[in-house]
Amino acid sequence: MLENLINTFELYPAYFYFSVGIFSLIVGSFLNVVIYRLPKMMEYGWYQECREFLADEVPDKPSRDLKPMSLSKPNSTCPSCGHQIKFYENIPVLSWLLLKGKCSQCKTKISLRYPAIEAITALVGLSVAYYFGVSLLTIWVLLLSYGLICLIMIDFDHMLLPDQITLPLLWLGLLININGSIVPLEQAVIGAIAGYMSLYSVFWAFKLLTGKEGMGHGDFKLVAVFGAWFGWQLLPLLILMSSAVGAIVGVSLMLFKNHQREQAIPFGPYIAVAGWICLLWGNNIWQWYLSQLGM
Repeated sequence: MLENLINTFELYPAYFYFSVGIFSLIVGSFLNVVIYRLPKMMEYGWYQECREFLADEVPDKPSRDLKPMSLSKPNSTCPSCGHQIKFYENIPVLSWLLLKGKCSQCKTKISLRYPAIEAITALVGLSVAYYFGVSLLTIWVLLLSYGLICLIMIDFDHMLLPDQITLPLLWLGLLININGSIVPLEQAVIGAIAGYMSLYSVFWAFKLLTGKEGMGHGDFKLVAVFGAWFGWQLLPLLILMSSAVGAIVGVSLMLFKNHQREQAIPFGPYIAVAGWICLLWGNNIWQWYLSQLGM
């Protein structure tokens, strides 16, 4: 069945791109749920663990409104009026446009962020489909891309890169390279180790010199993810690109938005974007960069 589907897509590439685009729009809607709920699920889990180990010191009712939830339950509702969102009100992008960006009941504005994430997911999916074509590798890179979108938004919101997303992406990168889908397995394993240790070493050097933690542990794991996917050779480009963009954004925030120097800035989004670009076009960029250095 899969072989027949691949043959159909190869014969009708427009159908392939259309399918990937629609599927990615639907996934984008689901990613909005993951981005919102996963941190809350983690926070509730941490609270329950604290109660288990420190029962006498943790109140029965937390100061914050922590409730048990999953990615499927409870059903999505309007945060203002509690209106349960119907399936036809949750069609990616289209429902937001038809509702004019407002709740159908209380007319409270719905953030542009939700359709934006859906649209970006579709564009990212189409880019992957165009670059890798009709292949099994396209499916794996799509999974990576969807996971990265979640990590980017959660890190922006909570300064957090959940292991529930990062670690499966790491294992997936190693798994697909067993047969050398992108790089030989040896390079993938070395890349995962080198990716983790590169930022881990910087983290400890900075902490020993200043007594402060310069980045989160999730950043180490995210670089390891890309090392597992495309090997160790492109890690210098990844770190260079993400550091440059992070520095530019950080300086811009301090200059134009009165961002305090001591206030932390999430580094994960810059790693994720730079790593995704390296996966698709890294070799070309690296060759161009070396040529500019005369190497």
